[in-house]
Amino acid sequence: MPVTTKLDLVGLKCPWPALKTRKALGGLAAGDRLEVHCSDPLATIDIPNLIRETGDSVEITDRGKDRVVFLIEKRQEAAVPG
Repeated sequence: MPVTTKLDLVGLKCPWPALKTRKALGGLAAGDRLEVHCSDPLATIDIPNLIRETGDSVEITDRGKDRVVFLIEKRQEAAVPG
């Protein structure tokens, strides 16, 4: 069963939100989700770019004046041909 983990990065400035998000993704199993809360406007650029590199999926679920919330889903491992 997939797990959703909340990561509160409000108050952190670039590059910390992307670095901490990358580290948190490393501890997730395939199908798990990471809900990332950020206040740095640059996170709307940095985190989607990070997710393009990792191959996971991301969507912005909430965008307010002072924060943005990303929902990242760890990609499923590719099936090994057998």
